[in-house]
Amino acid sequence: MDGFLQNWAKAALTSTGFFWMALWAFALGYLISSLIQVLVTQTRMQRLMGKEGPRSMLLGTAFGFISSSCSFAALSTTRALFQKGAGLAPAMAFLLASTNLVIELGIVIALFLSWHFVVGEYVGGLLLIGFAWLFIKITRPRRLVERVRERLGGDEQQDGHAVRSAWDKLQSRDGWQAIGQSYVMEWQMVWKDVLIGFTIAGIIAAFVPDAFFETLFVGAGSGSEPGFGAVLAQTLIGPFAAFATFIGSMGNIPLAALLYERGVSFAGVMAFIFSDLVVLPVLRINAQYYGWKMALYILVMLLSGLVVVSLAMHYGLMALDLLPQGQSGGGSGGGQQRDLFKLNYGFVLNLIFLAVSAALGWLWWSGKQSGGGHAHHHDHGGSSRSEQILKVCAAIAAAWLLGGLSAAALPGVQASTGG
Repeated sequence: MDGFLQNWAKAALTSTGFFWMALWAFALGYLISSLIQVLVTQTRMQRLMGKEGPRSMLLGTAFGFISSSCSFAALSTTRALFQKGAGLAPAMAFLLASTNLVIELGIVIALFLSWHFVVGEYVGGLLLIGFAWLFIKITRPRRLVERVRERLGGDEQQDGHAVRSAWDKLQSRDGWQAIGQSYVMEWQMVWKDVLIGFTIAGIIAAFVPDAFFETLFVGAGSGSEPGFGAVLAQTLIGPFAAFATFIGSMGNIPLAALLYERGVSFAGVMAFIFSDLVVLPVLRINAQYYGWKMALYILVMLLSGLVVVSLAMHYGLMALDLLPQGQSGGGSGGGQQRDLFKLNYGFVLNLIFLAVSAALGWLWWSGKQSGGGHAHHHDHGGSSRSEQILKVCAAIAAAWLLGGLSAAALPGVQASTGG
């Protein structure tokens, strides 16, 4: 029983430490995202993305880059763009860019992994967009696209508010209230994924032995560079592991770091990170939006793309002698390898962005009380079964963390966990 309490306390401390380590990165990324979402109008984006050519692809990628990193928000916005006339390929470029090329994701990856994975994320994200474009050109799903457009119907809704410049919004109180509202909504969209993801990362660090990863990911923890067969197998397993977690990319990053520490190859880790758009809730939402045929078409496109791109990034970096050296089964559980609560620049940045978050939260609350604020609303799939399951899992994760932190405060457990 004492051993379980020690591992429980270690898991909770690791999860909390992971989140504390990444807090400022989340806040910075969502602040930038909120500024862009309020200051850049979506109507112009939709008008410019109606064709399938290079210009529309470039615009879809650029608009995705400055958008939200939340997978559910990206799905909703992609549907709106497609419904208002955007081509399928530019819409997919927006979807992939908004979940793989956003600033906050790169910062969090740099904190938990290394610059090699940041390069893999951004360059690989661009390659994924290119693969999707090529896939659509080769398969030519014209009839499928026509049926989906009929299913969605036209959307002739026009903005009821006069278009204001970004500078005018920054000089007005209601502009900042809209920024605060968007910032709060960003957190509302991802808190469940983040809570579950970081909790699972702590549990894996404390309870799951290295032998499990060596069995699941062929060749992991061997101490030597795996052959092509092992790398391919790990790349194929990565999406299935992500599918089982059913959480978004921001919540999956600490899990990806643990996989890397257990000796999983660069390609396997990148495939795991890229798999945020092939998890079950995303598949269900796409089916609700477009029907099952289009949802499965998108799933096949993304799955095949992430495997090809992950392998290309792995062997591309290897050819340049830039492939990071794996941890080969460090065995320390990740949390002990990092001084998660150290008084450093991250601690100071956390305090600064906690103050910024409080100010933006107050702006959101004041705007809500006055009935103001015009930030757009993100659809998470409504009250679907997957969303309800996610809420239940988040509640369980919160209870687990509270119990583990309480256990860590016990004298005997505290000493054994280094608290």
